[in-house]
Amino acid sequence: MIIAVPKEIKKQESRVGLTPAGVQSLIAAGHQVYLETQAGLGSGFSDSAYELVGAHILGTPQEVYAIADMIVKVKEPLASEYPLIKPKQILFTYFHFAASKELTHAMIESKATCIAYETVELADRSLPLLTPMSEVAGRMAIQVGAYFLGKPQGGKGKMLGGVPGVKPANVLILGGGVVGTQAARMAAGLGANVTIMDTNLARLRYLSDVMPANVHTQYSTSHAIQEHLPNVDLLVGAVLLHGIKAPHLIKKEDLKRMQPGTVLVDVAVDQGGCIETCHPTTHEDPVYEVDGILHYCVANMPGAVPQTSTMALTQATLPYVLLLANQGYQDACSSNDALNKGLTIYDGKLYHPGLAAAFSL
Repeated sequence: MIIAVPKEIKKQESRVGLTPAGVQSLIAAGHQVYLETQAGLGSGFSDSAYELVGAHILGTPQEVYAIADMIVKVKEPLASEYPLIKPKQILFTYFHFAASKELTHAMIESKATCIAYETVELADRSLPLLTPMSEVAGRMAIQVGAYFLGKPQGGKGKMLGGVPGVKPANVLILGGGVVGTQAARMAAGLGANVTIMDTNLARLRYLSDVMPANVHTQYSTSHAIQEHLPNVDLLVGAVLLHGIKAPHLIKKEDLKRMQPGTVLVDVAVDQGGCIETCHPTTHEDPVYEVDGILHYCVANMPGAVPQTSTMALTQATLPYVLLLANQGYQDACSSNDALNKGLTIYDGKLYHPGLAAAFSL
């Protein structure tokens, strides 16, 4: 199979679909790999590093899409890429279809085979291709939250961990999955007073057992969330519903219950956000203020640390890329239930009930 990797064109996105090590594995399995020139540069991988392991370098995205049986990317195709996509071409990337009806319609019309990283799902309901980026995003949420709590950035002027004789900041994390767990660990490590909320009691019991003493678990209800808002300093939205839009757990009117300078980091923005006043921002212009509350809603947080993110992502995606390349999408998806759940669009049809309901398709 011919696998091709275009350069990411989404603003402030420096990750790349495959590392040189990943390319080497595909070539060793008998496949051809093409990359757009400088596709890996933002992640620290030069064209020569890819050529050294046997890849071919192409000059334009048009050439990349024209030659490929399978496109391996990081982010969803943008409007300028839609005309380049061929019928029956396999696209393997983060699509986050729930956040864009336009993208969903465009991919249906392309008649391409769209397999979404974020909905590849194992038997235990874990998401192996979302996990590495969720780990990065969860840790970053605390780093950026701590920074924007600084007074020069518009925050309250508080340190997460306080100092001897001064109480630490209060961190509220909505969601006890991978993002929430990593965020809680980071915040706890900095000495903050952390509460993590979820509706899964088994998960809360697990977190209660493994987390440090300054992390508290609480069952998530609207009333419980409301009780925390007057005293919260940093709130992290870490709610994910598989393949569909995240629910709004924080409404616009709730902002009035918070103190000015409170920081909200909505990691769920890729799936529509779990904060009503959230809208996607960029690394270049990451925050905005609503009713005195600072919102950080960068839609591709791991893109800020592309070298770490690309290596973590390729380690997770490579076994599935090899499976698709070796067997073709039909046999690969038939033999692998996890991959089959990622198969969202093919032959001009949508095969995801949640998306169909969300977009009335």
